[in-house]
Amino acid sequence: MSANIQINVHHVTRLEGHGNIVVNIRNGTIEKCQWQVPEAPRFFEAMVRGRRWDDIQTIVSRICGICSITHSLASTKAVEDALGLQVTEQTDMLRILMHYSEQLQSHTLHVGYLVAPDLFGEKSVVPLVAKAPDAVKKIIKAHRIANQWSDLLAGRTTHPVTLTPGGMTKIPTAQELKDLQKTLKEIVPDLVAICEVVHSVADRMPAFERPTEYISLRQDNPPTYTFYHGGIVSSDGYGPVHIRDWESVANEYVSPQSTAKWCRWHRDSYAVGALARFNNNGHLLSPLGKKVADMFGLKKGCCNPFMNNVAQLAEAAHVVEVSIELIDKLLTKGLKDEKVKVTPRAGRGSGCVEAPRGILFHTYEFNKKGECIAANICIPTNQNHANIQKDFEKFVPEYMHLGEDGLRHGMEMLVRSYDPCISCSTHMLNVTFVK
Repeated sequence: MSANIQINVHHVTRLEGHGNIVVNIRNGTIEKCQWQVPEAPRFFEAMVRGRRWDDIQTIVSRICGICSITHSLASTKAVEDALGLQVTEQTDMLRILMHYSEQLQSHTLHVGYLVAPDLFGEKSVVPLVAKAPDAVKKIIKAHRIANQWSDLLAGRTTHPVTLTPGGMTKIPTAQELKDLQKTLKEIVPDLVAICEVVHSVADRMPAFERPTEYISLRQDNPPTYTFYHGGIVSSDGYGPVHIRDWESVANEYVSPQSTAKWCRWHRDSYAVGALARFNNNGHLLSPLGKKVADMFGLKKGCCNPFMNNVAQLAEAAHVVEVSIELIDKLLTKGLKDEKVKVTPRAGRGSGCVEAPRGILFHTYEFNKKGECIAANICIPTNQNHANIQKDFEKFVPEYMHLGEDGLRHGMEMLVRSYDPCISCSTHMLNVTFVK
């Protein structure tokens, strides 16, 4: 091992957005170890000010092409909270079903296309076609089905057009739901096969751990492995906190090495995402989800960030299995066309859902005309930035013996394990006025 290591990665590949890894080690002493976010800020909160209540969802869905359904749902829930709107049970179930499509869409994309190459020792998914052709085909199939699922419920794969405050602009037919259910049943064996292939190389995930506070939603009534309802809880035993009070949880602050704000609650940092949801709700996974977790030895209290990808696989299995049951409930109750009537009013409201990569918050305030006068959005990835930095600070001294190439690769894998959406998280601007 060299006593001198210089790592300067601009920018980490196989993730969304631009993030840098900088490490300077001289004579065995760590002089610098940073996770940097240099991405240009995007000011969606400013974009929605002055816009009508029914324009907001369309605008903020453009924050992310991977999580557009999630942003739309959080936004719509926030508008409904501000305007005092209640949705029907049918609307609620259809929206959850829509949300599950994005969980499968994102998790298969991330684990299959972005993480798997590391585990197989490749630089991209392309060489995996020769190494594991059947697995790659199954991943592509699962991702395609998730896209079609989104098309059906959201009106298209990204940037939903069927959501409106108070309800839905269009609902699927009973036959369309039956066809979707049949397709979901058919891909269950494929999901199991994908998990088995990943499990065959899972020993290449570093056995790295750092005690961490994990933050997610938790739904107690009825007890549910939730992505959509509930209060905010911590694996440290705090909560539930009402989503309207999310700012007391996130506690955003500015870091000089990042154009995205960082967050902390009870410790110097916290983590959100699939592993956070598992640590707080894992006992409520579906039978197939639990089977996947058990396959990898994933247990409550796990604080290895690399296992976030295993939790994503468990969740992929979970959302498919639960969606099959949810469609049965919808069909049993019978689908009904529902009219939505909205009367604008002054108010402030918050909406919260679990994006594939963690808990997401939207807050809006409206005047009596229903025009937005203030907004605040907190992205999952900007809640994870501080935790990535803290992981780096423990990871580097433990793995610097691998040398420059080994350490760099391990740190890149560590960042990718969080499934970051960096562009979405950058909305900070620190202005210095010159007199």
